[in-house]
Amino acid sequence: MKIVQSLISLSFVAFAVGCSGSTSTLTSPSSLDLTAPQIPGTWNLVSIRPAGEAEQAKPSGATYALTLVDGRLSTRADCNTCGGTYTLNGQTLMAATSMACTRAACPTMAFENIYMKLLGGESAVSLSGSTLELTSPRGVLRFTR
Repeated sequence: MKIVQSLISLSFVAFAVGCSGSTSTLTSPSSLDLTAPQIPGTWNLVSIRPAGEAEQAKPSGATYALTLVDGRLSTRADCNTCGGTYTLNGQTLMAATSMACTRAACPTMAFENIYMKLLGGESAVSLSGSTLELTSPRGVLRFTR
């Protein structure tokens, strides 16, 4: 009987030591947000659609890109760059409404002004394949990777 108890104790210790060397971390389901879209990275603007207006394609030859990484947002708006913060809560993105921007007079300034108004503030996030849409009462921004 003593041998059986010793073997059982030894087996338990071996199991516990084997498990303690594991590198995987268990996370409770309540701490995971499985509904949050995976949007970090760089997105290239395809079009804007201000509320109540027609969709407008990004101006030909101009670069409009949005980068989201670790709570920081940066965007290239033709010849200007802007930066600020963002948060993602479920499927809601909250971008800073006031961002630090360069203020060069780009040829696409009117488009840029609308783009920046649509980007700042709260937006619903929709991700389908390589297309990201940010929708708000202000309008819609459509990006691709």
